[in-house]
Amino acid sequence: MIVLLLRNIDQTLGLCNGIRLIITKMGRYVLGGKVVYGSHIGEKVFNPRLSLTSSDLRIPFMFSRSANVYLSSPVFSHGQLYVAISKVISRDGFKILITDEDGDHTNDTSNFVYNEVFCNV
Repeated sequence: MIVLLLRNIDQTLGLCNGIRLIITKMGRYVLGGKVVYGSHIGEKVFNPRLSLTSSDLRIPFMFSRSANVYLSSPVFSHGQLYVAISKVISRDGFKILITDEDGDHTNDTSNFVYNEVFCNV
């Protein structure tokens, strides 16, 4: 299965947010993978397993990943909203407020793709 890396770990190895990997090994503290997209295709990489739980009993709360998004105008970049949503692990951790041009709440937004970006690709 191909997975998507959700944080910048090491740019020199190509381990940046959005890179695609195939997980080849799962250890207690590290994940091994093979890059399947970008300039480092085929390279084997190791990523630390990151946990948001703390074993420190002095901390009276649990860490959680959440995202709050305010869209006062339509999404301006292909995949921008996807990146925001992909940062959370459950629906409870994601809140979104979308307003229209009059400032009223709405449930709709547009995802614009500018074809000019792809002209020289």
